[in-house]
Amino acid sequence: MVKLISAYIYQKTAISKSLRHAIVSTKKIVDQLHRVIDMPLAALSLATIRKNAKIAIAINDKTRPVPNSLLLPPLLDKLSVLGFRASQITFFIASGTHTPMLKEEFSLILPEDIIRDYQVVAHDCDNAAMLDLGQTSRGTPILVNAAYARADVKMVVGNIEPHHFMGYSGGVKSAAIGLTSRETINRNHAMLTDIQAVSGSFNQNPMRQDVEEIGQRIKVNYALNTVMDQNKQVLDVFFGEPLAVMQAAIPLVNRIYKVPVEQHYDLVIVSPGGHPKDINLYQAQKGLTHAARITKDNGWIILLAACPEGVGSDHFEAYVHSKNSYKQILADFSTETFSVGPHKAFQIARDAVRTQIILVTDMPEEVVKGLYLEPCSPKQVNAKIAHILESLPSSSPIALMPMGTTTIPTLKTK
Repeated sequence: MVKLISAYIYQKTAISKSLRHAIVSTKKIVDQLHRVIDMPLAALSLATIRKNAKIAIAINDKTRPVPNSLLLPPLLDKLSVLGFRASQITFFIASGTHTPMLKEEFSLILPEDIIRDYQVVAHDCDNAAMLDLGQTSRGTPILVNAAYARADVKMVVGNIEPHHFMGYSGGVKSAAIGLTSRETINRNHAMLTDIQAVSGSFNQNPMRQDVEEIGQRIKVNYALNTVMDQNKQVLDVFFGEPLAVMQAAIPLVNRIYKVPVEQHYDLVIVSPGGHPKDINLYQAQKGLTHAARITKDNGWIILLAACPEGVGSDHFEAYVHSKNSYKQILADFSTETFSVGPHKAFQIARDAVRTQIILVTDMPEEVVKGLYLEPCSPKQVNAKIAHILESLPSSSPIALMPMGTTTIPTLKTK
């Protein structure tokens, strides 16, 4: 009989009892928000902002589970007390290369009163007016949403958690990637082939450091970020100068999400972590990356991802269809001009050429096959697992990763 590894590779093995007690009530979190907003990390008090200033606030789109209804009211209350009117404040939805959200969708990420009282702009990386701020030391052109860049005070709001090639989400990334041009994003993301472009890497990660430089050039003044557990409960909140916020939050993120692992596994069953992390395959792939880190060569990965919005990127899907296999994608990718979309195919290809990937999804079978992945319906998954187990030795190690996107499995060094 196959031995099931008892240590689930996710938050329950990573979060200590003391951190569990840090999960506090909404009232306590709101009180804490007021405190951190009053005493920003390494930044000037909001009271120093001149009273006729235009304030721009970058927020994430529907693919990120940011608790805006919790975070934004205390910030807006503080600005109102200081004398700033709603007409002075604009929210920018940081779409990156995602399809810009429609006005009818704004209620998915913002309370109705904010939509009613404040201007909300969905960034479009291909069509928004851009401000050229030169280029980074790594050669990335800095083309940023002009309306955001020209604001007197620039803020970012979001979550800090592991990111599969950026190291960590959060901080200036919401503006430096979310509100820039496709050209900027393409050039930055071309660094994902670097061996340091992995989750859990910040100072040595060229992509993340490029993003930090872009944020500095944009002059993002404040970051309001949360750290949440796997159940989307807020553990802590941070406010202040963006880099100081990252430095304060990363140790907590590591304690929650980095999990020591002693070996590679023959079979890894992984879920990205539920909606919206599996809203489409483009997002769900992040869980696959983390699962592959601990999967043996020729081992199996079963990715459980509903993908109600399908593939999630026409550029990604078209690129895969233009190739005959993931081996060809790997061979061609480094010789072609980098662009976001095809980069997702490259990331899947790195894992698909050495492991066997089964996608358990609600997407049509022909769509999954067209992406050179093995499809499996939710009704068939038990039979598929049984079939795989029959092909493995009885001593084969198996791992379960219910929260794959935000879990950083770290192999112990012997």
